[in-house]
Amino acid sequence: MKQSTIRLAATGARLATGAVVAAACVLGVVAAVATPWPSVQNEPAAATVTPVPGDATIVCNGAFRALGRDSSRAESLVSAAAPTVRIDAREHETTTTDLAMPNVLGGEGAQSITAAVADRTAPLISASEAVSLDEEDLRGFAAAPCREPGMSSWLVGGDGSTGSSDLILLSNPADVPSTVQLNVYGAQRKTTTKIVPPKTQTTLTLASVAGAEPRPVIEVIAAGAPVRAALQSAHVRTLDAVGIDVQDGVGGAQRSLRLLGAQSQPISEGDDSTGILLRILSPREDATATVRVRGADGTVDSDEYVIELTAETPTEVSLTGMGAGAHDIEIDATAQVVAGARQTVRADGREDFAWMLPAPQLTGTVPFSVPGGAAATLYLSNAEDSTATVALEGVDERTVVLAPNGVEQVSLQPGEHLLTADGAVHAAVGLLGDAAIAGWPLWAPPATQQPIIVHP
Repeated sequence: MKQSTIRLAATGARLATGAVVAAACVLGVVAAVATPWPSVQNEPAAATVTPVPGDATIVCNGAFRALGRDSSRAESLVSAAAPTVRIDAREHETTTTDLAMPNVLGGEGAQSITAAVADRTAPLISASEAVSLDEEDLRGFAAAPCREPGMSSWLVGGDGSTGSSDLILLSNPADVPSTVQLNVYGAQRKTTTKIVPPKTQTTLTLASVAGAEPRPVIEVIAAGAPVRAALQSAHVRTLDAVGIDVQDGVGGAQRSLRLLGAQSQPISEGDDSTGILLRILSPREDATATVRVRGADGTVDSDEYVIELTAETPTEVSLTGMGAGAHDIEIDATAQVVAGARQTVRADGREDFAWMLPAPQLTGTVPFSVPGGAAATLYLSNAEDSTATVALEGVDERTVVLAPNGVEQVSLQPGEHLLTADGAVHAAVGLLGDAAIAGWPLWAPPATQQPIIVHP
């Protein structure tokens, strides 16, 4: 009995000891979970690199074309006038290459201008062209910057209805062909594909692409090589020529847009019409767009416009109730949109029009060229809640301080200009004379390279 009692006592002692050890292990695990564990983190290696800038290439449109002057060949194109071109390359070495214009009789002036990189510095090159016409079928003033080619853009203006003679210009400055797809948004969707040979500018009538669509918006998508897409417009009312214009492509759809310096000119006292027509498209989905118009002092000029947009269908709104002068148009939408504003001016029985496009945000240094032919103004808008300083160099040298969300207008002389901003600003150039109008936003220079983060 004693041996059994001893064995039972030993077994009980072992069980009790095991229970204590188990309980201690549980408490240790609980304490370990509650206590932060030492961690080992491997931060991925990264380096911020600013790419070496490349050569900068811009394209000028060349001759203003007349459509249908030969009644036996209604779609024949002839050169009506060669524009005056101003090239501002500063001290950069440039190379100019003429582009073939095979379907324009007497066509000349379409060219690409390339500025070479010097000492790893992006070339700051700009150019502009302007033309005035006073002929039976073409009358008015048109001016535009020479722009870099791209792989995609939107043509927001244009009119395919009776009285309009609108042309799409596709310029390919590369050494290889470009296949260009033109997607038309309007009452009906249409798609056209065109191959643009290297070193060539191809001209298409808007009617051949969009038919009789009165308010088309065209998406231009290039493959193989970038192209510069532009729209040349001319209008005749009954038998009177009433304006010409050259419009660039918009880079892409956005939820928030600012169009600067749109000119309002009431037809007569007490008339609500301002001559500003806003065209807007939501290409992907239904959306609501809120439109505000601000005057030269930045205050809102009229009630907000709330526009319901149907996907893929362009909408036009006539802006009313504003005084004469330049105005900024702000658009905020629930989806990405593209837009343009058609301005009209009249004097002494004559008329002209121009499309103004959204001005993107700019920072740093931007070169731009101002042609002659009409008085020029630089429109500035501060996009931030803090003060921004804009320095101008070149023909006009001055410093402009923009209050938070403030606006300014600066008179410009023809010639080369250099804008440097220490914050995000919007800017546009407007030209205005007697029955003469043109304008465009400023874009970042083509060779600008933004810093990128590289992960090995």
